[in-house]
Amino acid sequence: MPYQTVTDERKQIETSGLTPEQLLEALRKMHLIRAFEEKAEALYALGKIHGTMHLSIGQEASAVGACLALRPDDTILSTHRGHGHCIAKGAEPPLMMAEFFGKEVGYCRGRGGSMHIADVAGGNLGANGIVAGGLPISTGVGLSLQMQHTDRVCLTFFGDGAANEGAFHEALNLAAIWRLPVVYVCENNQYAMSMPMKAAFPIRQISERAAAYGIPGVTVDGNDLLAVYEAVQTAVSRARAGEGPSLIENVTYRWRGHSKSDRQRYRTRDEVKEWQARDPIIRLENLLVGADLFTAEQLADLGAEARQTIEDSVAFAEAQADPDPATILEGVYA
Repeated sequence: MPYQTVTDERKQIETSGLTPEQLLEALRKMHLIRAFEEKAEALYALGKIHGTMHLSIGQEASAVGACLALRPDDTILSTHRGHGHCIAKGAEPPLMMAEFFGKEVGYCRGRGGSMHIADVAGGNLGANGIVAGGLPISTGVGLSLQMQHTDRVCLTFFGDGAANEGAFHEALNLAAIWRLPVVYVCENNQYAMSMPMKAAFPIRQISERAAAYGIPGVTVDGNDLLAVYEAVQTAVSRARAGEGPSLIENVTYRWRGHSKSDRQRYRTRDEVKEWQARDPIIRLENLLVGADLFTAEQLADLGAEARQTIEDSVAFAEAQADPDPATILEGVYA
């Protein structure tokens, strides 16, 4: 019987404990996020979407890898750059797109739009337009879960800029004191608007701040789905066991500007191209092919399928009714 070698890629996957089916679904979601955001950008250029938006193109592995470690009954809180988190947690693209268009059938009845979308039934408690705004909310959710005596976990996403807000320190400190089941995931995409991370922090890694609260802190390659998954899985297991919160820093990069009004004068095209060469989607595809789990031909249609799903979602959204102005105050509690 001939000797069969085991590739490094296969060893990586076996160590993670993820099945080929789970990894294929993760890749599908990453393609779906990319397709949603590219279409969102095009719709904005056509004047079909009003306001602004914040795209996470290039950060797909962070969202999908983190949510892959969660159960369906776990919860997340998101940021103004939250389309990817929403899809990664299982939201339906047609209802997301309807919300994006401000339609009544959208997840928030058209009131939330790009920056405040939520899918409460699916465990996404909402995006937040305030930098670091989701951090204290997640700590409150963690307290609620603890008081309910469940083993459910709350995971909250935030950017590197949010780590310099007072809410970050207060939220993590309180969660650490009370050993709350919260996983804090910092998506370090190198820039807080136009401020480079290296100019905003006197430390090498944001995860080093975990030491101040006596909790674990780890920095991983945020464009490596397996690295993200394994770090979050460890933190989630710790939280479920009642051992308290963790801080994870996913080092990644946004290919687009901070928002649609960003002229990006603070970085070079060469820098962007360098990070685009680390495309998380291509990296996962190469991993799956290198591990002999799938062929390149088997994966070739995933991108086209995702784009078609998004096109169908746009057609669905455009056909839906706008909210009735008479209902504008429904859901306002102030």
